[in-house]
Amino acid sequence: MSVFHDRKDELERAEFQLGVSAGRLAVTLDVLTDALVLVGQHGVYCQSARQPGKPAMDVQIISRSIEQAKELVSSVLMELKRPSG
Repeated sequence: MSVFHDRKDELERAEFQLGVSAGRLAVTLDVLTDALVLVGQHGVYCQSARQPGKPAMDVQIISRSIEQAKELVSSVLMELKRPSG
């Protein structure tokens, strides 16, 4: 299913408040945050054999990648908010 269908109400609200581009980026941050929460929950049950108390390496890599994607999206949102000129 498409994100435009699954998150229709959330997208409409964010696009109305922030404009199309910034609104979609804001919803993207929400989607990434939801994914990060799920990965974190999975990491609780999928522990590393080499590093007790830490998630498995693949879970750590996925989590770091999602965090980096959030950082990039946030930086674009900040650029869009900056007054041009």
